[in-house]
Amino acid sequence: MKDFAFILIIAAAVTYLLTPVVRRFALAIGAAPAPRERDVHTTPVPRLGGLAMFAGLLAGLAVAYRLTFTQEAFPSGPSGSRTIIGLIGAAGLLVAIGVVDDRFGMSPISKLAGQVAAGGILAWSGAAVVWLPWPGGQALTLEPDLAYTVTILLVVITINAVNFIDGLDGLAAGVVAIGALAYLFYSYTLTSSVGIPEQSIPAVTSAVLAGMCIGFLPHNFHPARIFMGDTGSMLLGMMLAYGPIQSIASLDQNILTTYNNSALHPNNRYPLFLPLILPLAIWLIPYLDLLMAVIRRMAAGKSPFAADRKHLHHRLQNMGHSHRQTVLLMYLWTALFAGGLVGLSQLRISLVWLALVTVFMVVALLVATMPRLQPWKRNGKPHAVIPATVSSGEPPDTTLPVGPGGQNGASGAGATDRSALPGRRAVRRGAGA
Repeated sequence: MKDFAFILIIAAAVTYLLTPVVRRFALAIGAAPAPRERDVHTTPVPRLGGLAMFAGLLAGLAVAYRLTFTQEAFPSGPSGSRTIIGLIGAAGLLVAIGVVDDRFGMSPISKLAGQVAAGGILAWSGAAVVWLPWPGGQALTLEPDLAYTVTILLVVITINAVNFIDGLDGLAAGVVAIGALAYLFYSYTLTSSVGIPEQSIPAVTSAVLAGMCIGFLPHNFHPARIFMGDTGSMLLGMMLAYGPIQSIASLDQNILTTYNNSALHPNNRYPLFLPLILPLAIWLIPYLDLLMAVIRRMAAGKSPFAADRKHLHHRLQNMGHSHRQTVLLMYLWTALFAGGLVGLSQLRISLVWLALVTVFMVVALLVATMPRLQPWKRNGKPHAVIPATVSSGEPPDTTLPVGPGGQNGASGAGATDRSALPGRRAVRRGAGA
């Protein structure tokens, strides 16, 4: 584990140290749009934070390639080279698209094409969903064309799901960091159990991803001095999808069942399903926000990508939580889902006790999330509510269909959650009531 911790630290250090440099660069080239009427920030805040994250990615991979334990994950020859080239190529393509979009704006179709191309590069490199779990302990093997299609679809959806939650300072980076740490722990224990060098790749990329986010958070946490922009959100989305996809691609499903039945391998309560279920738990917050937004907008007869103020973080603010409280609560929910399933896979405690602990944690978080369940804070004064809609002329707020927007775009860390300053102050007064 010390090798993965070292990789994480290097990625975090490089990202942290280069972020101020990127900030000055963004200001120099004009990648800091003036605040709009609905923004909280009163001065321009630069974007392009994803450039520093990309540097952290390159540094982390370079270290992993030199460490004795982790370099076995990248064998010499065409196979190892393709893995590295594919990962860096896909990341570089998304970063290049993000830079152009953050500075000048790009059409939705252009960005979608770039995301599809990045998914195709990953599939070409060998990171593809080649099998899926099937009831009865079996696995469904996918034909190459179908495997590539599923892989590309998963990458594109995850990229845009991360973009959807990138609406408050530090929200996307923190949620992705928690998910990456959870998958790092799972990948490490799996690697130690099955003894397959290639299984170190998901652990390496998860460590790098966590380091990128942790290094960026001090600059991005409220009040943010820089936003990651589409440059960062698309990179994080791709990396978040990469680990589980690579894990499935490099592991024979039969090995999971064999080792689970072995007395030498007590882990993985549900080995065949976990490589698929665990990512869903890690991605639950961004996926849930994405799904709710699409259903909500289509039910209202609007485009799935029309902007509104009904994302999960908006709803928490409408309850009276401050900016930081909202972000921290979403961190806690992510940790509960991701950590709970990792614990389920690793701990051999009775399912009854596990269920009781889970219920207790959920109830505790519900009380922390919903002020109406906190009798010690009730004083009879209603919380101020942020308006739940935006003007019809407001641009959409997702990476897929728009140019600059969200924390990824024109208004950054509060792009989809910004209302006039008086409304903002009212929310904070309500939160402290």
